[in-house]
Amino acid sequence: MEALKLRRQKEHEKFERSKGKSGRVGKTWKKDIGIIIFLSLLGTFMLFPIYIALVASIKPVQEIFINPPKLYAINPTVENYEQLFRIANNSWVPFSRNVFNSVFVTTTATVLHVFFACTAAYILAKCRFPGVRLINKIIVVALLFNSTATYIMQYMVMARLGMIDTYMALIFPLVADSLGLFLMIQCIGQVPDSIIESAKVDGASHLKVCWSIVMPNSKPALMTIIIFQVQKVWNVNAGVFTFNEAYKTIPTVIAQIAAFGISMQGALGAAAVFLMTPPIIIFIISQSQVMETMAHAGLKE
Repeated sequence: MEALKLRRQKEHEKFERSKGKSGRVGKTWKKDIGIIIFLSLLGTFMLFPIYIALVASIKPVQEIFINPPKLYAINPTVENYEQLFRIANNSWVPFSRNVFNSVFVTTTATVLHVFFACTAAYILAKCRFPGVRLINKIIVVALLFNSTATYIMQYMVMARLGMIDTYMALIFPLVADSLGLFLMIQCIGQVPDSIIESAKVDGASHLKVCWSIVMPNSKPALMTIIIFQVQKVWNVNAGVFTFNEAYKTIPTVIAQIAAFGISMQGALGAAAVFLMTPPIIIFIISQSQVMETMAHAGLKE
């Protein structure tokens, strides 16, 4: 009898433990469902501006000013896109020239900025020389200044160098961006010095160490500055330093179209979709690489 009681007691305790586990599993599922719902609502909220831009691009002009505004197009149309390209092609230069200018300036400025930011960040983060701390402090202070505050100085310098109305006037001011340099300094500073010293012992030069060892382990920051730089350069208004129509970019042409008045609001909606598409594509491509790198990268002494 005692053995039977002990056996039943053990079976009862085992049942209670399994019941507790199932209860915890149920609570875990409820928690997961709550997280999924919260993230779905957050994602919907973040996608809402893109949806509004897409709807505005297919609304007729008379629907844009309806009060209260509608979150959908009653009579969707593609006339806004046709109007945008028609007006752009009727300017002094074809619209394809403006597209080429934007792509060329964005690609060149991004590549040069990444190159100079990476090399300069390596020197400032891993090399010791007089004045390195002062330079780092100046870079931090430079983050406080908006590019608009330096337009006059930039214009005076480029006018003296004869860069006005050239591609150099659009590219050079965007290459020297303090934000990308600051991010790379912070990321490279976390790379262990022992790895760099080991490479130097094996005979690697500073350039070899920078691009073969440090940069592959700094992909999160590298992809981040690419995203920021592409977005910044693609949306820059080139009308400040260029007055020749042959060198103007898409945002400059769109700003000129906007000056026509209310009748161009439909074309501006189509232009907004046209402008935001390339940065979104670059972000999606780079963001996946950033997440993969941050999940698998990790350096330890």
